[in-house]
Amino acid sequence: MPTAVLEGLKKHPVKISAVSSMLDSGGSAGRDRKLFQTKVSFGDIRRAALALSGLPNRQKDLFRYRFANGTSLANAYCTASVSAMGIEALLEDIKEDLRIAENYRVLPVTLDDALLCAELENGELVRGESNIDRPKHNVNLKIKKVFLYPEARAYQPAVKAIEKADLLVLGPGDLYSSLLQLLLVRGIPEAIRKSKAPKVYVCNLMTKLGETNDFSVSDFTSEVEKYLGEKIDRVIFNKGECFASKMASYKKEHPELLSMVRFSDTLDKDKFIGEDLLLETGPIVHDSDKLAKTILNLCSRQ
Repeated sequence: MPTAVLEGLKKHPVKISAVSSMLDSGGSAGRDRKLFQTKVSFGDIRRAALALSGLPNRQKDLFRYRFANGTSLANAYCTASVSAMGIEALLEDIKEDLRIAENYRVLPVTLDDALLCAELENGELVRGESNIDRPKHNVNLKIKKVFLYPEARAYQPAVKAIEKADLLVLGPGDLYSSLLQLLLVRGIPEAIRKSKAPKVYVCNLMTKLGETNDFSVSDFTSEVEKYLGEKIDRVIFNKGECFASKMASYKKEHPELLSMVRFSDTLDKDKFIGEDLLLETGPIVHDSDKLAKTILNLCSRQ
C-alpha cells in the first residue's frame, strides 16, 4: 500500500495491514535481491514501514540514508535480517525498531522468487520489473498482458489480513510494474474476491511513459478489474487541476510522467468518486490528508 494512503490513514483511529509488492528487479533493492539471493526485494515494504513508523523524522531520514553505491541503510538492514534470521524476524524487528504501533502491520505479498514479465502488443516479451518501469523497448507499444515467471504463491498472513479486512484499498502506484504485481500472486485476487469488504481503487494522478500512455481513469480501472477478476466497488480519482507551469517544472525531474490522467464527466458517480486530491504546493502527488478523508468518507456511506 503506497505511502500517501498510509500516512493519511494513520492519523485516524483505524487498524492498517499494508501488503507490499516484493519483486522489484531494479535499483539498489533489486541489485541486493540478486546479490544476496534473498528471493524478494524490500523497497516497497520498507517504504510502507517508514510511512507507518512512529520514529522522529531525523531517525527516519537516517533509515533512508543511501551509501555511495546507492544501497539504502533500510535495505541493508532488511537484507541482513532476512539473510540471518528469516522474514518473520525481519517483520518483528521492523515493528519494534521503527516503533510501528500495535494496530499497524506491514506484510509481504509473497516470499517466492519470481520475475515480472510483460508481453507487448507486437508479441515482444519484456522480462523484469525494472525493464517495464524504465523501458528500453519502443515506448509506444501497448502492454498486452503481464505475468509472473515462475508462478508465485501468496504469503499466508497477507491472505488472512485481506480476508478479515473491513475495507480493501488498492493503489495508487505504477500500474503494470507495481500494483498488478500484487494481483498476479496466486491467492491474492482469490482472497480479495472472497472478501465481503468494499473494494476501493485509488487511481494514479499521471500517466507513465511505456506503461499507461494516454490512459483514462476508465482505462486504469478496467485493467485492475481484469486482473482482479471482479468489479471494483469504488474508484477514487483526482479531478483537481494542475497549472501548466507546475507540470512543466515537475516533468523536468520526472520525464517518464506524461500528463494528468483523463476522466469523463459521464462516469458513474456512484462508483467513481472524483475529488481534488493534489497537494496545494510542491510536487504533483496525492495529498495524504485529502486522500484519507475521501477513503474514510466512503466507509461512512456503507
